[in-house]
Amino acid sequence: MALDASSVNSLGFAKPPAETRVVVAMSGGVDSSVVAAELAAEGYDVVGVTLQLYDHGAALAKKGACCAGRDIHDARRVAETMGFPHYVLDYENTFRDAVIDEFADSYLAGATPVPCIRCNERVKFRDLLETAKDLDADCMATGHYIRREMGAERAELHRAADPDRDQSYFLFSTTAEQLDYLRFPLGHLPTKAATRALAERHGLSVAMKPDSQDICFVPNGDYASVIEKLRPGAADPGEIVHADGRVLGTHAGVLHYTVGQRRGLGIGGLSEPLYVVKLDVEARRVIVGPKEMLSTRIVPVREINWLGDAPFASQSEWHLGVKVRSTRPPREAIVRPISPTEAEVELIVAEDGVSPGQACVFYAGEGSRVFGGGWIWRGA
Repeated sequence: MALDASSVNSLGFAKPPAETRVVVAMSGGVDSSVVAAELAAEGYDVVGVTLQLYDHGAALAKKGACCAGRDIHDARRVAETMGFPHYVLDYENTFRDAVIDEFADSYLAGATPVPCIRCNERVKFRDLLETAKDLDADCMATGHYIRREMGAERAELHRAADPDRDQSYFLFSTTAEQLDYLRFPLGHLPTKAATRALAERHGLSVAMKPDSQDICFVPNGDYASVIEKLRPGAADPGEIVHADGRVLGTHAGVLHYTVGQRRGLGIGGLSEPLYVVKLDVEARRVIVGPKEMLSTRIVPVREINWLGDAPFASQSEWHLGVKVRSTRPPREAIVRPISPTEAEVELIVAEDGVSPGQACVFYAGEGSRVFGGGWIWRGA
């Protein structure tokens, strides 16, 4: 029997907020803090959980990183202010096994990994979600800027109302089953300023806390130093070679380069601007060439998570918008399934710098719905 809309609370449950337990994943930043504070103010049975993802002592000295020691302290203060319990869970080993090790290995294999997606997929929305269920929570809420909407068939994932804050690229691997349990209360807000205003209204100490800019375990964006610590000897020198075969110089390790890079190649004095077009890890060679060599129309994708209503492989092709980088808008494409988890994506207009290790995320052509996506797995 259909429930009367008036009997359903703001999280979609047919019971009072006080009888609805929600675990809030709290990073210590303003976004997740506002989610927890708003739900507590509405009368929900809120339980805050913060994950310690890497060495606590080392983290204390680093600013602007998610789940560092200072952030754990900030999350705890928010919980004290709003009067709900808060727990810190040690996920350091899980995080290293599920995220950091793959990040290092992927980089050394010449890919450009996106560890934030793997963290959501393998730690927050898998392990932490199971912990929330163990705590008898009805759902888990996060501070991500994305919308969960009820469609005709099931819960759907939609881009955030604020296109500048939309995090759908980083959440494409959220499964339909996870989406049933997750809530994203900030997805409808028009701006980040609106979030900060809510934080101030609740008297939260983090109201004006700066956003984190770095990957949490990569200080100041220095990937190379992190990988050298994780994989000693990874920075073996080699040659910088033009696509036509000319040796142009030497480098101090392939791990210092990414496909599409132009600056910092150390091969000045040439008449044409050159870009990294390929990384030959086995030969320790960085291949460079003119910008047109970066242009790609065919993108192979695997590990696809499909959020459409009909099975992915039920059609020979899907006409969708796709993002091949987080900073680019969706572009028109034809997605041709090879199997339920693999596809060939044909971009109607070629893109530059499509790199293995990046995500390819699927969107409704003109709408806001996210249809999932997959991983770009070899150079085109």
